[in-house]
Amino acid sequence: MSSSVQRLTGATGNRRRVAGALAWHLGALAVLAVVLYPLVWLIGGSFKPNDQIVGSLDLFPVDAVVGNYTRLADGIADIPISTFFVNSAMLAVGSVVGVLLSCSLAAYAFARVRFAGRNVLFALMIGTLLLPYHVLLIPQYVLFQKLELINTFTPLLLGKYLATDAFFVFLMMQFMRSLPRELDEAARLDGCGHLRIYWSIVLPLCRPALITSAIFTFIQAWNDFMGPLIYLNDPEKYTVSLGLKMFVDQEGVANYGGMIAMSLVALLPVVLFFLAFQRYLVDGMATSGLK
Repeated sequence: MSSSVQRLTGATGNRRRVAGALAWHLGALAVLAVVLYPLVWLIGGSFKPNDQIVGSLDLFPVDAVVGNYTRLADGIADIPISTFFVNSAMLAVGSVVGVLLSCSLAAYAFARVRFAGRNVLFALMIGTLLLPYHVLLIPQYVLFQKLELINTFTPLLLGKYLATDAFFVFLMMQFMRSLPRELDEAARLDGCGHLRIYWSIVLPLCRPALITSAIFTFIQAWNDFMGPLIYLNDPEKYTVSLGLKMFVDQEGVANYGGMIAMSLVALLPVVLFFLAFQRYLVDGMATSGLK
């Protein structure tokens, strides 16, 4: 009698586990469908004629066209599409180099060097995270205007080389704090100073944190719209985000097909950059909170 009850109980438990797993997977698939729907719509819209993008609710076009992609070769307002991509690439790569150099130096100073006022300066740096970007927008614009740097890439890159991104300084600093202090002591016995310790010992060990910062910086710089909109006036210096805005003419008529096609093309560098370094992303974020 007891064995039959146990079998019945075990069968009921198995059914519950199967039902729970099935419900979990169905829920995950539903969430995945919601998340991927905009991307699927974007892909389908890039092959639709311009008049069907807004007027049709179909996810995929009835009569697919490739003219939205072929027209990209003609450029926008006599400006080649490659110009926007080159400008965005220059800003993104320059931002990555600036953040990795300046923020890692600042992080090393906070994590490995003892100096007067370190805690106060660190608190002030973290406090800058609470300042909205728009609060500093007008003073920064006035400053760069007086320096005659408007319509150049300098306002968009200068802050990256001055360790103004407190989040990345904090991320790298937490990673550096997890490194054994014995490494520094052994290096000092060999006659190494702070610069040599930073470059030859600490920086190579912080590769996950550096790559994590590089990924976020590249995506942020590539997708930035507000900064180029404010500081760049010459269409020849526009980035991809501003180039997309040029698909809307002065009368408000938009070439939605070309805009969507260029949006998909603009996603490729970000996706490739992420795929190339994504295996370091989890390591960098997971270990940044350890001490």
